[in-house]
Amino acid sequence: KRTNTTSMLAAKAVLAPRGTVRAAINMSNILLVTNRADPAQPGGVAPDMAAALADALGAKLQLVPYKNPGALADSAGAGEWDVGLIGAEPARAAIIGFSAPYAEIEATYLVRPGVPFHTAAQVDTEGVRVASSRRSAYTLWLEDNLRAAQLVQTEEPGAEGSWDLFQDRELEALAGLRSFLTGKAAELPGSRLLDDRFTSIQQAIGTPRGDAAACDAAVAFLDSFVADAKSSGLVANLLAKHGVEGKLSVAL
Repeated sequence: KRTNTTSMLAAKAVLAPRGTVRAAINMSNILLVTNRADPAQPGGVAPDMAAALADALGAKLQLVPYKNPGALADSAGAGEWDVGLIGAEPARAAIIGFSAPYAEIEATYLVRPGVPFHTAAQVDTEGVRVASSRRSAYTLWLEDNLRAAQLVQTEEPGAEGSWDLFQDRELEALAGLRSFLTGKAAELPGSRLLDDRFTSIQQAIGTPRGDAAACDAAVAFLDSFVADAKSSGLVANLLAKHGVEGKLSVAL
């Protein structure tokens, strides 16, 4: 392992200060949380990554579920969790220190029948309205990067809500994760799921920013843990175990 005893102790003081890693889980990510039979004990890639992290720290694990990524990020300063498995976006990095990504998910567009676009870049055109789920990682990206198209966000976070918005207002494009949009394309004959992507959501492990030196030590440990998890095949094995190969990929 790349980690040593000194760095692990420093990281454990931040990531498991009571001997238990409290891991925040975004329940709205259907690729990273594939088993919701017991909401208090979700299953999937993200919970398994949290369990592996707890093992690496020699700590117990407590999963802390959140309805959506916005609620998870909002609670970063509330002392409710020690690590959060969430998309690493610049807007969140002000309050959360992120590891390197362990997995990535493509975000792209579904366009309405009759809309002539074939690439994501073409969607960013004057007069085009894009439906998107409020506070998702890809919506945060669109807020910063759309130049001409109009971003129309849901009242509350949720991919299904963005689909309803897209349909009810007959908007030209719907932004979302490729796996979600693939299912919706089948419900709207004549629609087109674009082949390329406008961004890739980098799934990482974060810890709330507090003392700068302590946070830096914790993130260094998380970086090393993620590097080991990727190089050892753990991440790839988890994608296969939970049936999300081809929908998620191991981050480079």
